[in-house]
Amino acid sequence: MSIRVGIVGISGFGGGEAMRLVASHPSFELVYAAGEGSAGSRLMDRFPGVPAGLAGLVIEKWDPDALPELDVLFASLPTGASAEALARVPRHVKIVDIGGDHRYAEGWAYGLADVWPDRIQGQTRVANPGCFPAATLNALAPLLAEGLIEPGNIVIDAKTGISGAGRGGADSRFGYAESNENLVPYGLLKHTHMPEMATTIERLSGGSAAGLVFTPHLVPMTRGVLATIYCRGRATTEQCLDAARRFYAGRAFVRVTDKLPQTKWATGSNLSFVSYAADPERNLVIAMGVVDNLGKGAAGQAVQNANLICGLPETTGLDGAPVWP
Repeated sequence: MSIRVGIVGISGFGGGEAMRLVASHPSFELVYAAGEGSAGSRLMDRFPGVPAGLAGLVIEKWDPDALPELDVLFASLPTGASAEALARVPRHVKIVDIGGDHRYAEGWAYGLADVWPDRIQGQTRVANPGCFPAATLNALAPLLAEGLIEPGNIVIDAKTGISGAGRGGADSRFGYAESNENLVPYGLLKHTHMPEMATTIERLSGGSAAGLVFTPHLVPMTRGVLATIYCRGRATTEQCLDAARRFYAGRAFVRVTDKLPQTKWATGSNLSFVSYAADPERNLVIAMGVVDNLGKGAAGQAVQNANLICGLPETTGLDGAPVWP
């Protein structure tokens, strides 16, 4: 079974990770690669280690009106750059948008694959969650679903590696000299991921996410997201862990752990690690979520979503072990 795949934005970090996963996928065949600044070059010019069968594939200038015959298109474009263009892609082409333009947009399924796989199967338009929501919402979902925490006044303190800024649009803050030996908060009070997290919290809980606080920080590592989430609730640590084990029973990619999770555990994988610490006397639950921001936080979950919409086992092409150390 060969499913013809295209990737737009292939020379960026998210698109490049999607290319890496598609290249080894047993059912996907990469037949189209598109970009802007990289148009006209061969794939091997951008990725010298690409498999030999893809080395000569020429990167096209992105034009949704001039696509070859495709079954699935992965779009890894900056927020604001995909809405108009993807609206011109023929309806028979399934799209997974790794960018931010279609999260909770009308006609698009929200691709939180480990929480709502049934809502993704059979869809033709899927919006991938952002990297911070991937880490945060997987950790919160079991607690919200069982009413163990209040949906309001949740505080999310998250750390991300530098590759989350993307390959093309970064300014000097994301270069080695300024990011090494440094820790920087950013996007306070108005981060682009706030609306999708608030909406998902409300849909999981049936309550209001009023008072949600989210503060991301840039840390000097290449990959990884760790979200530490402070919630109000009277549950014990064991009740939280048990709820997560029930919620994710049979789910391949979410690992519930009683150890404090580390970003290194997920590097290069589509895994998501969740854990909890609670103090009922203080009405406090701390949820923790870890993902690779380019894996579960971007291309890994995108391939998982593509598997779901193509009727494949969702683990297809994604069951490799993390990179360690």
